[in-house]
Amino acid sequence: MGESDKSYWLLSETSGIGETRDPRLQRHLPLLEGLRWLSAGWRDFWTRPASSIAYGVGVFVLSVAFVWTLVGFGRDYILFPMLAGFLIVAPFLAIGLYEKSRAVGEGREIGLGSMLSARPRAGAQVFFTGLLLCLLMLLWARAAVLLWALFFGVTAFPGLDHVVGILFGTAYGWAMLVVGAAVGGLFAAFAFAISVFSVPMQLDRRVDALTAMGTSMKLVWNNLPTMIAWGAMVLVLFAACVATGLVGMIVIFPLLGHATWHAYRAVARSEV
Repeated sequence: MGESDKSYWLLSETSGIGETRDPRLQRHLPLLEGLRWLSAGWRDFWTRPASSIAYGVGVFVLSVAFVWTLVGFGRDYILFPMLAGFLIVAPFLAIGLYEKSRAVGEGREIGLGSMLSARPRAGAQVFFTGLLLCLLMLLWARAAVLLWALFFGVTAFPGLDHVVGILFGTAYGWAMLVVGAAVGGLFAAFAFAISVFSVPMQLDRRVDALTAMGTSMKLVWNNLPTMIAWGAMVLVLFAACVATGLVGMIVIFPLLGHATWHAYRAVARSEV
């Protein structure tokens, strides 16, 4: 049996007497466990903070350049779907932050260069995961365009200055918001389930992309209330980034990256 075919995962949380449990049986993480993950991520952020801040600045610059490119080339009609789609690919962009949190946990010093050149133990499989996440983001963007056409026909996008009034000031706009929220919620739930643990897992272990994504989905399902609460926390913090013109990304993205590593370590760890 190959390594990727084994049952890798045992919970890192113990019952107090040193025992570990198979993730298929674990369903009792505290609902607001995510607050502890954020606290641990905050500590990692302030451990040699320059590297985390520089990482956040890099993601901020890339995000602003991406938004400017969409608007500059007249693709502003997919701006909002692509902003939502950012949450799909964010776990892949945070690999360097996972590496720093792992180094901090092991008592090693690590700089920005080592974060950017982190080598996942899964090798090229992590890039395959990233490709799948990018394709899922593009699929969501296409679905959003089709939804617009379904409710408003094949008409020119009115521009960011007028779209809010159309969406909130017309019956068709409200109908599209309701249907779009339902469809987007399905995309978001699926993307979250397959990505939240799969990328940290591939940094930590030799495991192929499909196995990692399937295991991530299983772990999310087995801890569903906790993971729903965690997803809500991520969404609120990302909304804060958007509300600040993405400037909040400089701090919030590294914080969430570090916290996600602690979420992974809390929910599952590999067999020794």
